[in-house]
Amino acid sequence: MRAWVNKFGLIVAAWALTGPALAAPAPAAVPVAAPQRIVSINACADQLLLALADPGQIAALSLYATDPAYSYLAEQAKAFRHDAGAAETVIERKPDLVLAGKFTKRETRAMLKRLGYKVVELDNVKSIDDSIAQIRDVAALIGHPDRGDDLIARIEAARAKAAAADPGGHEPTVAVYQRRGYVTGQNTLTGELLRLAGFDDMGGALAGKTGGFVPLERIVTGKPDLLVVADPHIVAADQGSALLAHPALRELYPADRRITLPGRLTICAGPSLPEAIDTLAAERARLGRS
Repeated sequence: MRAWVNKFGLIVAAWALTGPALAAPAPAAVPVAAPQRIVSINACADQLLLALADPGQIAALSLYATDPAYSYLAEQAKAFRHDAGAAETVIERKPDLVLAGKFTKRETRAMLKRLGYKVVELDNVKSIDDSIAQIRDVAALIGHPDRGDDLIARIEAARAKAAAADPGGHEPTVAVYQRRGYVTGQNTLTGELLRLAGFDDMGGALAGKTGGFVPLERIVTGKPDLLVVADPHIVAADQGSALLAHPALRELYPADRRITLPGRLTICAGPSLPEAIDTLAAERARLGRS
């Protein structure tokens, strides 16, 4: 027998063989059982579970799972418990995996980890490629990589179709204007989707790389060709929506100069991406060579 110390400082032994060397059989891979009771405490994790997991694997979804303003799969989510929020409600479901977000309440995440629960925190998605990587990771984690591949294939097909389209004419300038005057920035998923569809996004010029609040006056003087809004029916129900209903915006941007891109299509990406891409590509085609 021969022995030596490997690069990790471990003693390795091997038998010296006479005659032809015999290859030792590789150790069999030990399959890792897929989690069977998954709890989500994050709206984006909700949608990945709904798209990728077996129904029986979903022990509970987050409090926002059935809110159509945030969740692309809100109707589908109604078939499951959607009360997971505080650590106590998570523990009641006896999960073997908890999906959270980087900005999910820190105290909740910390308590669950201290109690020994497996908590996986999802990053915020800032690009199509980010979303594809996240889909692949979560699909593998919960034991359904094939479903992840199928969803990724649909996203890639929509992206390729939009990139190949040639509506012609100049690229219309656009600004995404949201409640209280928030404008999405250049290095965001929404910005990427707009550029993919053939729009010239002014978000970077108005609100920098990450986005921010922009006064109405800058929108009026900047004069983007089109506004991108989450809801075509603007009602001044509160201070947040009152700005979007301002007479100056109504005059400059009537219905035919507005593009509707519901928040549920871009807040989390993932399953909503094919529809988000197709929606913007259809709007660009509608404008044609104007």
